[in-house]
Amino acid sequence: MARKSSWEWSRTAQTRQSMLHAAREVFSEHGFADSNVAEVVSRAGSSVGSLYHHFGGKTELFLALYEDHQAAHEQASAASVAKAKKSGVSDPVELLIAGARAYLAGAWERRDLVRLFIDGDGPPGFELIRRTRGREWVRQNAVLLGAGGDPLDRFTVAVLTSIIGEAAREVATSDTEEEAKEVIEAAMTLIRRLDPLQVLDEGQPEAPGEDRPKAIKDRPQATEGRL
Repeated sequence: MARKSSWEWSRTAQTRQSMLHAAREVFSEHGFADSNVAEVVSRAGSSVGSLYHHFGGKTELFLALYEDHQAAHEQASAASVAKAKKSGVSDPVELLIAGARAYLAGAWERRDLVRLFIDGDGPPGFELIRRTRGREWVRQNAVLLGAGGDPLDRFTVAVLTSIIGEAAREVATSDTEEEAKEVIEAAMTLIRRLDPLQVLDEGQPEAPGEDRPKAIKDRPQATEGRL
């Protein structure tokens, strides 16, 4: 089979992006259930056959849009964490905050997609995909924070991750960018307040012989991981 030329690959990529852009508009306006591929291809200036060739159908198009959205979140967060590390930041919670800021900035920039994916109107099986992605997000944040496997560590990471996720919902539904920034700053403040090491230092002294959980007693330097 003859290989595609660079021009053909470029054209294929352009067609795909045009369809994703059109799908973003149509799904955001009508939701998944009430959208149809005819309107998508009309806005993309393409054909139904081309859409099925690139994506397979409406469900696959929706999922491709979701995966692109998540990839953009991950890339921005990873770049922000890497930049913070390069500037000398080593505290795991501060690195989490650096990634969270990028994540929430993306939630504002793509607020139409955030609202689309949280309103419950998706194809069959989409909620399972979201939950699986959420569990992986918690796991990756545990790596970034250097958390162990005991219940307190798992609980702390899950709460911190939930704060970021709920903040993204509020950012996406904010009426103005100023309101969104206020939500972001509130989330960062809350994350710092829930820093387990800081909470312990500000609380009562330990009782003699009291055994503190490993992650609190000796928090390690951050390792590679996702926001």
